[in-house]
Amino acid sequence: MRPILFPDHPQFWFETLRSLGHTAYGLADIGEVVVTSQAITAGDYDSWHDEWLATADRVAAEADRAAAAGHRISARDGYLRASNYYRSAEFFLHGRAGDPRILHAYERSVECFRAAAGLSTPAIEPVEIPYEGTLLPGYFYRAGETGERRPTVVMCNGFDGTVEEMYVYAVAAVERGYHVLAFDGPGQPGTRHKQGLVFRPDWETVVGPVIDYALTRDEVDPDRIALLGASMGGVLMPRAAAFEPRAAALIAVDGLFDLGDIVTSGIPGDRDAAEARLRAPHDPEFDAEIERLMAASGTMRWAMEQGMYAFRVATPRQFCAAYLDYHLHDGVAERIGCPTLVCAGEDDLFFQGQPELLFDHLTCDKTLLPFTTAEGAGAHCQAGGQRLAYARIYDWLATALA
Repeated sequence: MRPILFPDHPQFWFETLRSLGHTAYGLADIGEVVVTSQAITAGDYDSWHDEWLATADRVAAEADRAAAAGHRISARDGYLRASNYYRSAEFFLHGRAGDPRILHAYERSVECFRAAAGLSTPAIEPVEIPYEGTLLPGYFYRAGETGERRPTVVMCNGFDGTVEEMYVYAVAAVERGYHVLAFDGPGQPGTRHKQGLVFRPDWETVVGPVIDYALTRDEVDPDRIALLGASMGGVLMPRAAAFEPRAAALIAVDGLFDLGDIVTSGIPGDRDAAEARLRAPHDPEFDAEIERLMAASGTMRWAMEQGMYAFRVATPRQFCAAYLDYHLHDGVAERIGCPTLVCAGEDDLFFQGQPELLFDHLTCDKTLLPFTTAEGAGAHCQAGGQRLAYARIYDWLATALA
């Protein structure tokens, strides 16, 4: 897909397409996204923040007025869009972890989403999931008001997305009769902003307590629990499924096999030599080279700054070294026993070839689901083609859980 906006800045265009795609489920409106984007200076993180914050503030204020006048649906819709725009506002600021604008926009995003959640029918329930002496934030979505026991999708986002953004996946599932339990795990925004938790590769230690919590709810059918991971969740949830026998199905959107491939692919020499350089305690020449690459690529700059923030490390190289531990090698992929769907975007900006690697290593009942540029769904996680993508994903799940 050719960029409609930000033609010379792929990362800004992808984040814009991400919001445009969310219009399919009410987290954005096309005109608001376009006029906001047109006011942004490409590559300028402060400009991105300021324009998205202004749009979010305006939409939230209108939602407040609708709520005060008793217009529940209008208020709900406005709060949903404002939540997503606040999420976008702080997206590129994580290179300065102490920037007060980050927490302000994040908290406003959550406030607006929870306002919308209370106005939804059925209401979306904020939940807190016990985990290692603390609590993971999440939401429980009911498919109907009766509390009927139904199959349930347990889902999480990835490297940079919020649990509130998973609304688009959740409502698509609810429309089809599934309950949904969405959560933020360690390293994801809810726990990173509030508790300082960082990512961990053994995601089964996260998903286990989430499923424990799900099984305390009468609405959840214990024999029909599916796991869904988006973006980096495409390696986290498969890792969990490999060690979690209660998973009846697995969906990786998009599938990932080895994040180490991403951070070593451009380093001269073989994989062992590349890993040794990344893990070395001191390599100023290599550090300087990474800095030069970041200066030349908006996508690399963002990825490194986001990684340092989410993993709470001091240098880009330390983040890359941490990424090496996120993989399904050593027979882990082969341990997955439940039916598994691996999605793949033809024009994925970040993880080209990874879904196919995961698929090739699986020994379970497996399906590879490609999405093409020609059908408008070839971007990472099918940004811009979500109605099409979720139809295919949840139709597959209906068969898998039948």
